Amino acid sequence: MRCEDEIQQTFVALKPDAVERKLIGRIIQRFEDRGFNIIEIKMLKLSKELAEEYYSEHKGKEFYERLITFMTSGKIVAMVIEGERAINTVRKMIGNTCPYDAFPGTIRGDFGLYLPKNIIHASDSIDGAKKEIELFFDSK
Repeated sequence: MRCEDEIQQTFVALKPDAVERKLIGRIIQRFEDRGFNIIEIKMLKLSKELAEEYYSEHKGKEFYERLITFMTSGKIVAMVIEGERAINTVRKMIGNTCPYDAFPGTIRGDFGLYLPKNIIHASDSIDGAKKEIELFFDSK
């Protein structure tokens, strides 16, 4: 695989456990140290309706209600991060969804506790990033 420049934007959300544990600055610092730019950022408390729209792809799964309850339990930090190959690089930086399986040095490996308290979400595709950025920044 060739390493080519491709500036992308991705969506990142620091979940209520990251906010509650005062990890916002430490996590943002990792993205800035990597050379990414935070081009939009806001703190908000998700309404149940916004959380349900955000996680609509998981509706009907056994963990859905627990996830909605957790994500509406406190404030989150929503961000748009921009930089070279941001989508894949940010996903690598955050680590495996399950903190137990995330490597040390990744955000979830270093700070995650258990599901759903895995600290952070990042878009997994160009289409996903576009949808999430529009959901949190363009229409709100």
